[in-house]
Amino acid sequence: MVYRQTSRPHSDRKDWQNLQRLFPFIWAYKGRVVIALVCLVLSKLAVVGMPLLLKDIVDGLDSQNGVVVLPIVLLLAYGALRMAGSLFNELRDAVFARVRYHAMRGISQRVLSHLYDLSLGYHLDRKTGGIIRDLERGTNSLSSILNYLVFNIIPTAAEFTMVAVILLGKYEAKFALVTFMTVVVYIAFTLSVTEWRMHYRLKMNALESEANTYAVDGIINYETVKYFNNEAYELSRYDGTLKEWENAAVKSQNSMSLLNFGQGAVIAVGVTFMMIYAAQGVVNGSMSLGDLVLVNAMMLQLFLPLNFLGVIYRALKYSLADMDMMMRLLDTPEEIVDPPEAKPLRVSEAHLRFEHVDFSYNDDRQILAGISFEIPPGKKVAVVGPSGAGKSTLARLLFRFYEADRGHILIDQQDISEVTQASLRENVGIVPQDTVLFNQSIYHNIQYANRQATMDDVIHAAKVANIHDFIQSLPDGYDTIVGERGLKLSGGEKQRIAIARVILKNPRILVFDEATSSLDSRSEQSILASLKQVAMRHTTLVIAHRLSTIIDADNILVMDQGRNIEQGSHQALLAQGGLYAHLWELQQEKREHELALETVADSV
Repeated sequence: MVYRQTSRPHSDRKDWQNLQRLFPFIWAYKGRVVIALVCLVLSKLAVVGMPLLLKDIVDGLDSQNGVVVLPIVLLLAYGALRMAGSLFNELRDAVFARVRYHAMRGISQRVLSHLYDLSLGYHLDRKTGGIIRDLERGTNSLSSILNYLVFNIIPTAAEFTMVAVILLGKYEAKFALVTFMTVVVYIAFTLSVTEWRMHYRLKMNALESEANTYAVDGIINYETVKYFNNEAYELSRYDGTLKEWENAAVKSQNSMSLLNFGQGAVIAVGVTFMMIYAAQGVVNGSMSLGDLVLVNAMMLQLFLPLNFLGVIYRALKYSLADMDMMMRLLDTPEEIVDPPEAKPLRVSEAHLRFEHVDFSYNDDRQILAGISFEIPPGKKVAVVGPSGAGKSTLARLLFRFYEADRGHILIDQQDISEVTQASLRENVGIVPQDTVLFNQSIYHNIQYANRQATMDDVIHAAKVANIHDFIQSLPDGYDTIVGERGLKLSGGEKQRIAIARVILKNPRILVFDEATSSLDSRSEQSILASLKQVAMRHTTLVIAHRLSTIIDADNILVMDQGRNIEQGSHQALLAQGGLYAHLWELQQEKREHELALETVADSV
């Protein structure tokens, strides 16, 4: 399956549907939402009431009767309204904080959970840096959208409605008409220009994700970059993308300057007309000086947030675009899904059987063709063959990272495609060929197999895996941090930790996927006895490259080009003189050469 890159700009966004998907997270605290809205309304009532009091204050001061008490009372009321407006604003923010951050937490957790539910195929094709950047931007965009709606858009709309009602009720219709026309022209201009320049921002997002992907991939593969002296190449890819981002950012900034000037011009024209009409009213006696102050104060009060609304609208559009990236992650379909009637796997004997299994990653290349074998309870079966024969694919199918195209995989007569994935993986453990560790302590990495395990349990597993003495020799012991992907440890040390981890898990079925491939000959021999001891009590599938590690297997399956071409015990396969015997001969020659080199090294 080909997966669509999430960081690519999309023109088919579904902003309203995306917003609707946020409602359950917001409505989880509906009481707080209602209280916040009440505080919002009270705040705006206080804000709109201030110009009304200001009019009466000015008219009182302009009066010829010399009464001073009334303005003082109104001034006190004016101060009280200003304080009330600030109080209710802060109460709204404080009450709504829980709603906002709960929504951020909920959507982030859901997206990450969904990423865990996606198949291995998706994660092999993924761009880790781009996905993490999309998730980060999407989460931040959720907070921004809620802020814009609750703290800017809704309050501005409420204030505009109140101002329009006051203007229509107290003055000629032309004042309300000018206000309405100015707002309409302003919004129309903002929408049209913002839509025109939106693609610059989308391109910036896509290029930023691409650059971030290059940076993350390069740092993760730091050693590979150094091995091949490709620092300049990685930097050129990163800088080339940032150069495109820079050009898009400059165009975005220039177009934003044009938009800001246009918005300022619209507001200036509207305010000018309002003040001309108000001044004419004062001159002809139809309006008082306080009325002029009231109209001026209301216009400034309305257009200050309206001016900011242009910035808010642009930011909201950008946030919606960022959220769309995250929602597309959430909409990526799961390939491996438990059927509705799936039941937990019940393991009694741990009898494993592959029946005529076919599999291919792509339609043009078949990986497995008609593979059939079984592992009786407590027995060990090894699978060997040249690289690309499909050996490791058997483990991926057993863990249901992929579904078989045809055939069945059975554990105690239960088809693994019909049981829950969680119960399946509880009963199967693996020591992978490429052991990747968390950038945490050695203790954390071993205990990861069983989070309820005690320190004594971890130490016992490490002793069985022949890694305890090495851990004790470290300055921080089990608290030693292993580095990104375990880079502070050697390949053999990482594999021993992986072996300790699977020992701690203690599953009924064990898979060793070339579990000693990173060990030298001496280390390999020292750990083989431990592996044999562990495998004695388990049904074991060994995927091996070194044939010396599986000579004691109850049955050996020889694969080539996805097919089973030989099968039998070690001695029987040697007697056949086929592919297995040829591989054995080659490895024996290589082993004798390695031992000779080690002998020379010891003598020196």
